[in-house]
Amino acid sequence: MTTNTVRDPDLYDERGYRFRWMVMAVVIIADVMDLLDATIANLAGPSIREDLGGSASTLQWVLAAYTMSFAIGLVVSARVGDQVGRKRMFVIGMVGFTLASLLCGLAPTAGLLIAFRVLQGLFGAVMIPQGLAMVKQSFAPEDLQKAFIPFGPIMGLAAVLGPILAGVLLDADLFGTGWRMIFLINVPVGVVGAVLAWRYLPDVPRNPEARLDPVGAVLLTVASALLIYPLVQGREHDWPWWCFAMMAASAVVFGLFVLSERRSRNPVIEPSLFTHRGYVAGVTFIGVFFVAMSGTMLIFNLFLQLGLGFEPLKTGITMTPWALGMAIGAAASGAALGPRFGRRVLHAGLLISAAGIAWLAWTIGGADASLGGWDLAPMTLLAGFGSGLIFAPLFDIILSDLDDREVGTGSGVLNAVQQFAGALGVALLGTLFLQWVPEDGWFEATRTILWVTIGCYALAFAAVFLLPRFAREGVGE
Repeated sequence: MTTNTVRDPDLYDERGYRFRWMVMAVVIIADVMDLLDATIANLAGPSIREDLGGSASTLQWVLAAYTMSFAIGLVVSARVGDQVGRKRMFVIGMVGFTLASLLCGLAPTAGLLIAFRVLQGLFGAVMIPQGLAMVKQSFAPEDLQKAFIPFGPIMGLAAVLGPILAGVLLDADLFGTGWRMIFLINVPVGVVGAVLAWRYLPDVPRNPEARLDPVGAVLLTVASALLIYPLVQGREHDWPWWCFAMMAASAVVFGLFVLSERRSRNPVIEPSLFTHRGYVAGVTFIGVFFVAMSGTMLIFNLFLQLGLGFEPLKTGITMTPWALGMAIGAAASGAALGPRFGRRVLHAGLLISAAGIAWLAWTIGGADASLGGWDLAPMTLLAGFGSGLIFAPLFDIILSDLDDREVGTGSGVLNAVQQFAGALGVALLGTLFLQWVPEDGWFEATRTILWVTIGCYALAFAAVFLLPRFAREGVGE
C-alpha cells in the first residue's frame, strides 16, 4: 500500500472526503469490536477458568493483559501513525486484532490465551487512534459535529447489548465452542472491517517530522509490567519479597521514564501537559475513577456467577441495567447537561453513582443466596446512570486547559491513562477481593469492595474542584 503525500482532488469536495461516511462506518466497527471484546471477556472469565483451568488470577489476567497492552500501545501508536501513515496502521491493527481474536478462540491453555490477549490489546491500540484521526480529516469542520451524532448512540447500544450478547453466546454453546465463540465472533466482523478499511479509508499525508522515542516507550512498558504483575500474582504466592521488590522497581523505572522524557527531543508524552493544573487533576480523576469502576465491574461479575451461582446468560441480563444506565446518562450529559453545567455534572455523576453503589452494598449486606437479578436492577441502573453522566463531558473539560498544539497528545494520554487504570483496578481490587473471599465469604467481600469504590469516588470528587469549570468550545472536535 502506498501513502500519498498530497490529497487526490478527485476524492475530495467542499464537504471533505468523498467516502467520509464509509470512514465513519469503519471506525464504528473498530470501536464496537473493542468495546464488546472488553465487555464480553469480563463476563466469560469464570467459564474460561472452568475450561482451561488456572488459578484465580487467571480471571484478572484475561482482562488486565488486554487493557494494559492497549494502554501502553495507545501512548506510542498515534506518533507511529504520523510516521508510517494512518491508513496503513489502521489496516494493520484491524487485521492483527482479527488474527489475535482467532488465536484467543483457539487457545489451548490459559497462559496462551493471556498472551494472545496481549496481542489483541496491542493491535487494538494500533487501530483505534488512527480511526478517530481519519474521521476528523475526512469531514469538513462544520460537519464534524454532525458526523459524531450516531457515534454516541451506537456505542451506548453496544454497551447495553454487550452483556446480553455475551450471555447468549456462552449459554448457546454454538458448535460446542463454549466461551471461545466470544472471540471467534470477531473474525468475520474483522474481515469485513479490514476489507472496507483497505477500500475506503483515505490516504492522508504523513508527518515527516514525527518521531518516536524508543527508550521512553520501553521504560514505560517495563514500569507498567513491574507494577501490574506482582499485584495480580502476589496473593497467589502469599506476597513474597520479590512482589514488593518489583513494585519498588516499578517506581524507579517510572522515575527513569520521567527523566528520559525531559531530555528527549521526541518524548512519548509531551512534558508541557503536566504544567497545567487542570490537566494533572484530570489525570488523577481518571486514574482513581476508572481503577474503582473497572475493578468493581469485575468483582460484581464474579459475585453474580460464583457467589450467587448465576448462569452467564442470567448474569448478562442482570448487568444490563448498569449498562443501560450508562447509556442514558451519557446521552443526557452529552446533549444538554455537560455544556450547561460543566464540571458540576461530574460532581453530580459521582454522587449519583456512589448512591447506587452504597444502595447495592446495603442490599448485599442484608441478603442471602436467594438474591435475584430484579432485586439488584434499581441500584445498578442508578450507579450506571451516574457513571454515564461523567463519560460524555469528561475529556472535553479536562482538555480545556490545553492549547491547540497540546490537545491531540493530551487526549491520547487521557485514553491511555483510562485503559491503564482499568488494568490496575482489575489487578488491585481483584486481588483484594480474592484475598477476602476465603475468610469473609462472597457477600461480605463484595460489600467491602463496594465501600472501597465509594472511597475512590470521594477522592475523584475532590479532584473535580481543580478542573476547569467548563469545556472549551470545540475542544472535542
